[in-house]
Amino acid sequence: MADGSPVNLFDPYAARAQFPILSRSVNGKPLVYLDSAASAQKPRAVIGAMVAVMEGSYANVHRGLHTLANETTEAFESARESVAAFLNAPSAENIVWTKGGTEAINLVAAGLGQSIQPGDEIVLSEMEHHANIVPWHMLRERYGAVLRWVPVLDDGSLDMAAYAALLGPKTRLVAVTHMSNVLGTINPIAEITRLAHAAGARVLIDGCQGAVHATPDVQAIGCDFYVFTGHKLFGPTGVGVLYGTTEALEALPPYQGGGEMIETVERDRITWAKPPHKFEAGTPPIVQAVGLGAAITWLNQFDNAAIQTHERALLSHVRSRLNGLNWLREIGTAEDKGAIFAFTVDGAHAHDIAQVVDRYGVAVRAGLHCAEPLSKRFGVTSSARASFALYNTLEDADAFADALIKAREFFA
Repeated sequence: MADGSPVNLFDPYAARAQFPILSRSVNGKPLVYLDSAASAQKPRAVIGAMVAVMEGSYANVHRGLHTLANETTEAFESARESVAAFLNAPSAENIVWTKGGTEAINLVAAGLGQSIQPGDEIVLSEMEHHANIVPWHMLRERYGAVLRWVPVLDDGSLDMAAYAALLGPKTRLVAVTHMSNVLGTINPIAEITRLAHAAGARVLIDGCQGAVHATPDVQAIGCDFYVFTGHKLFGPTGVGVLYGTTEALEALPPYQGGGEMIETVERDRITWAKPPHKFEAGTPPIVQAVGLGAAITWLNQFDNAAIQTHERALLSHVRSRLNGLNWLREIGTAEDKGAIFAFTVDGAHAHDIAQVVDRYGVAVRAGLHCAEPLSKRFGVTSSARASFALYNTLEDADAFADALIKAREFFA
C-alpha cells in the first residue's frame, strides 16, 4: 500500500512483477531464481532510489552546508532510522553502517580482541557461516581465545542442553546465527541470549538470513549485537548493519581510524565521536545505505507473517513433490524452519546438479555454502541448495522439482 501499512494477504505475483530481472529467460527458459540465500534480487523501488540519489542530489554526508550535502545527509540518516524501526531498536544511534554483515562481525571481533585474555571462551554453533567463524578463529590465534562448539542434532536443530552446559565463568561471547543459511533452522535466539547473559556473556546474532525470513526484534531478543547485510534483504551490495545496545557500543573501541569517527584530533591526544559515528571512519556507503532504506520501506508494505507463510508453503510443496525419492537426501528438517532446501543426489556431485538444472532456467547454489564445519557434521563434501524468497511462486517450485528429477535421470 502507498502509505506503507501492511496488507492482510500476500500476492507473490504482484511482488514478483516489481523485480525487473525476474522477467528474463535463461537458456531459453523462464528464470527460476532460487539462490536468494546467497543474494536476493532488487525491486524497482531500490534501483530507483539509488539512481535518484546519484542523478539528483549526490554529495558527501555530514560535512557540507550546501543543498546537495544536506539532501544526501537527510536521505542517509533517514535510512538509518528505517533500519532502527525495522529491528525495533531503541534509537537510530544503535545502528552502525558497515559494508556488509561480514564487516559488522569483524568490527565486534576486533573490538573484543583488545580485551581478550588467554583462555577466554567464545561459544559458536556448528551451523555458523564462515563469516561468523573466521573472525573468532583470528582471536583464537592472536589472543589465545578458546572456541566452544554447540552441536547440531540430526534434524538440524541446535542441541540446547549441550549449549547450556558449555556456558561458564570463562564465556565472554556467544555468537550464533538467527537462521542457518544451509539448514533453514531458525534458532531460539531469545532463549540463547537469556542463558548467555545469565552466565555473564555478551551475545552476537548473525541475522543475515533471519532479518529476511524471521522476525528481527532486537529488544525482544535481548542480544547485545545483531548484524545483517543489505544484499540479502533486497537491497544493494556494499552495505550492512551492526546493531548494538548503547552499553555494548560504548564499551567497544573503534574499529578503524579516520575522518568522521573522531571528536577532536590534536598532536598529543585524540577523542572519539559517540556511537554510531565512532565506528564509521571515512566516507560511508552513502548510496548503498539509501538503497537499503528503500528496500526496507518497500518491504514494509507487506505483512511479514504472510510472507513467511508463503515461503514455507513453497518449501512444503517441493517436499511433497520430491517425497519418497530414494536417491534424494534433504539436509535439515527442523520444525518451523525457513524456506531453504539443501540436498544431495546419489551418484551426482552437487556442482553437476546445479549445472544441469540451470539448463532448465533454474538457479540453485552448490558447494559448502561457506559452512564447512556443518558439511562435515552431516558427512557431505558438497550439497545443492534451493532457497526461496517472497517473489517465488508455486510455478517456480514445480519447475525446480521437474528440473531436479530430469537432472537425476541425466546421471542415472
